[in-house]
Amino acid sequence: MMELKLRNLTKQYGKFTALNQLSVTFTPGIYGILGANGAGKSTIMNLISDNLKRSTGEILWNGQEILSLGRKFRKVLGFMPQQQGYYDRMTVDFFLRYLSQLKGIPKKQADQEIRILLQKTNLSDVCHKQMTSLSGGMKQRVLLIQALLGNPKVVLLDEPTAGLDPKERIRIRNLISEFSQGRIILLATHIVSDIEFISDKILLMKNGELVRMGSTEELLMSVADKVRELPCDPGQLPELESRYKVGNVSRRQGHTVARLVGDDLPPESKNVADRLTLEDVYLYYLEESQ
Repeated sequence: MMELKLRNLTKQYGKFTALNQLSVTFTPGIYGILGANGAGKSTIMNLISDNLKRSTGEILWNGQEILSLGRKFRKVLGFMPQQQGYYDRMTVDFFLRYLSQLKGIPKKQADQEIRILLQKTNLSDVCHKQMTSLSGGMKQRVLLIQALLGNPKVVLLDEPTAGLDPKERIRIRNLISEFSQGRIILLATHIVSDIEFISDKILLMKNGELVRMGSTEELLMSVADKVRELPCDPGQLPELESRYKVGNVSRRQGHTVARLVGDDLPPESKNVADRLTLEDVYLYYLEESQ
């Protein structure tokens, strides 16, 4: 059984703590890492990929420290960083072959993998086009392919749908789900919909700390009595927002309805336990009160 274990992992910049004593064990599956900007998501990715030096803690791959494994661990690692880099004038095919060489993948294996991955991502028709000519969604798919070259067992995806329209985000999510078999995939994002339906487990990060971890169903159950709706006048919204975390505000049959999230909600509000969403979870655990 594959296992990636983080034990008391910490990253500090002077007095600022970007990641604080994170301990979690990953086995094959998709793990969504959800949090606002600055929550520590990218720090986790960069520590696992050894692009950052940790302050304290351990990262173990099948029981062995990755710093001791060195190249052996990097061979099982695929990484799609948040700040993607590519060469504008390279064709898609040349770019992927170039990355394959850097990864040390034998040419015959690389040719086969690139052909299959281009087909699965519906990019075969543009393989001879320059990267600069591709749409944003196509570029993200190419960068997803490069992370999968070499058949990695651990795949790090940092904000893989950033800047994409809803249709392309769905395409990327479906591809990630398709490629997840037999892999540990960590997907960091601040977009709730990116992980709601494809993640086996979700990590909620805030200010460098793990607030809660569980499946979508487990997280929804944890806020079952924390979300209610209250009909109100539009003029009451500022007062409600000062006292509660307010989610969606909707209009129904000419009335304004505010969705409230918190521990002590008005008794006259109505329970919505049968209509909970991961956005409610995000608001309860991660959103700061006004």
